[in-house]
Amino acid sequence: MRSDFPFRPASLPFFYGWVILGVSTLGILMSIPGQTMGVSLFTDPLIEALGITRIEISNAYLVGTLVSGLLLPWGGRLADRMGSRRGVVVVCLGLGATLVMLASADRIAAALADAVPALPRAWWAMAVLALGFTGVRFSGQGMLTLVSRTMLARWWDRRRGLISAISGPFVNFGFAIAPMVLSAWIARAGWRGAWLEMAAGVAIGMGVIGWLLYRDDPESCGLEMDGVAAAPASGELAADAAPIAPARDATRAEALRTPAFWLVTLAIANQALVGTGITFHIVDLGAEHGLSEAQAVSIFLPVAVVSTVLGFAAGAAIDRFTVRVPIMVMMFGQAVMFVGTAHLGDPWFRVLAIAGWGLSSAFYGPLMVAALPSFFGRTHLGAIQGVMTMVLVLASALGPAALAAFEQQAGSYRPGLYAMLVLPALVFAAAPFTPLPGARRNASG
Repeated sequence: MRSDFPFRPASLPFFYGWVILGVSTLGILMSIPGQTMGVSLFTDPLIEALGITRIEISNAYLVGTLVSGLLLPWGGRLADRMGSRRGVVVVCLGLGATLVMLASADRIAAALADAVPALPRAWWAMAVLALGFTGVRFSGQGMLTLVSRTMLARWWDRRRGLISAISGPFVNFGFAIAPMVLSAWIARAGWRGAWLEMAAGVAIGMGVIGWLLYRDDPESCGLEMDGVAAAPASGELAADAAPIAPARDATRAEALRTPAFWLVTLAIANQALVGTGITFHIVDLGAEHGLSEAQAVSIFLPVAVVSTVLGFAAGAAIDRFTVRVPIMVMMFGQAVMFVGTAHLGDPWFRVLAIAGWGLSSAFYGPLMVAALPSFFGRTHLGAIQGVMTMVLVLASALGPAALAAFEQQAGSYRPGLYAMLVLPALVFAAAPFTPLPGARRNASG
């Protein structure tokens, strides 16, 4: 696709990176049908429609998420070759098609069971759901997010913290209120109708927006990163930052050999692991503490407010401090979130859960956008972030299944939440001792 069609970004009276900021943020928000909070509100309707148990749907979700996660390194390389503009169109069409398939999951499973009655109906139901979850997680949580975030990182360099501070709160707020929006959507249109309407919105709406407004990088449009030639500013790096690395961008293999890659990846994966686990089971977890569905789902609104307010500070921290400090703050927030959620029925612990969840969520977007390109450059960013996204998706697969297993064995989610406190504690302890690559500030990446 030509960068100057249907218009030339360089001809606009302002830097086109600001448009990229807006449409990439919208692209991430449109991945909600493939995110855990986008699936969780459909869990109970699917259990009823397909006649399966909660542990069976959790296992189908686990399989689908694991398979989609394993595909993401390949997807990251493909995104580097296709570019963001072509990639977003393909991904939106794929996500829309998968949502249409999921909207008929019960009918497809019933038809397969009638055609092959030798296999139990529940097996067919789980197989159909696993296939649907694979598609929706790969195209939604995986590729649509990856394509949008890598595009944003390619347009901005010295202002990545500021840009993530602007984008992150909108993403956090959208993700946090999504369960309430989806709950109302399902109440209005039914679970089947809601998925069909989402399919049209993503495939047609976001697909067209992506084709019109996404651009792969500023250089292909005759522009420079940040709207000016990228050059290091005086005193830009924190005092304890490593020396500036050579101008050559790191390959994926080189990035994976650095402790810094795994520090950032595991920090974000912790959020995905238990955050998605809590979100997936939020209605059942709330019921354990005597809360109605509306009361349980309502936790996401104050979480959204807290993460939105703190998101600006989180973005500024990414520019001001080495990545160790934001990660340690994020891990502290996660620990508070786990403890508070374990006692969700107590008003004071509920406040702790909201505060911790909001704090840790505020750092999620800024770390995703800014850390890896500043360490490793832009040339192989899709491939590198593909591996990170794979780890995130695998973690998000294990979270719901692990909490469901704890609940089944112990009769409560509380032991699982306390057991997982060890994860942020380990990352917190490792952060001060992890060597960091120098930030790349060259114009080519």
